[in-house]
Amino acid sequence: MDGILPLWKPQGMTSHDCVFKVRKMLKMKKVGHTGTLDPDVTGVLPICLGRATKVAEYITNAGKEYEGEVTIGYSTTTEDSSGEKVEEKIIENPISRTEIMEVLNSLTGEIRQTPPMYSAVKVNGKRLYEYARKGIEVERPTRTVKIYNIELLDDRDLFNGETVSFRFRVRCSKGTYIRTLAVMIGEKLGYPSHMSFLTRISSGSFTKQDCVTFSDLEEYIQADTLKNIILPLERGLYGLPKIEISDTLAEKVKNGTVLSKETLDWSESYTEAAIFHRNQAIAIYTAHKDKDGLVKPVKVLS
Repeated sequence: MDGILPLWKPQGMTSHDCVFKVRKMLKMKKVGHTGTLDPDVTGVLPICLGRATKVAEYITNAGKEYEGEVTIGYSTTTEDSSGEKVEEKIIENPISRTEIMEVLNSLTGEIRQTPPMYSAVKVNGKRLYEYARKGIEVERPTRTVKIYNIELLDDRDLFNGETVSFRFRVRCSKGTYIRTLAVMIGEKLGYPSHMSFLTRISSGSFTKQDCVTFSDLEEYIQADTLKNIILPLERGLYGLPKIEISDTLAEKVKNGTVLSKETLDWSESYTEAAIFHRNQAIAIYTAHKDKDGLVKPVKVLS
């Protein structure tokens, strides 16, 4: 079975838990997910099956969209609602909509983030959460990520209370920590904060409307209609330029032959491109680093 299962990840399961369960339900080994979601987070988690595992990284590297909630007034060890309270500061004066919008606008574009200690980032061969569980603080790598857009999902003009919560929608690049973004929002408003809710509403070209739950999956298995929900691996390559080729050239591409750019009608604007034959993706090619005018296969899919 080859293709992509657009799963709606339930709360309380890790992405790895979801892969393990899909393997068991579909009775197949070659299964992989396309980007980690924390156990408390729900949302779009495309699962690659069989040959489609070869394109998993292209879905992982594509942009993501989330709907979340930030709570201003106290921070936690994990930067979300599952952690212990660390710092608290009562909000004495109302926060205006203008203040919040200015902060959201200031966080749009390229920003620098330091991943939370409770995260899957590796330092010296260990996950950060492994250090955190032992109470060990280590130096964390700072990364640059891109926030394409942040939208405030709240129509209030003034935000009152000892703590304040509001929802937002954010479209961002791979590697963005929304928990950390929530903390950054609070810091810019002058208060400790944390992410109190999060759901992923899209991953690459996959949206909530595409997704099925585990109970849906069980029904499709029972009815022997899995083909109705497994999407073609080509959906995972939507962000790449597409080059359609002839039958003769297809044999060379399937054998991983290095080709000239002219042969593939390769545009100089391409870094990588998906090679299609009869509307099916058979390979991904990239410009040759050492030999100008040539392209070579990154992955042969057929």
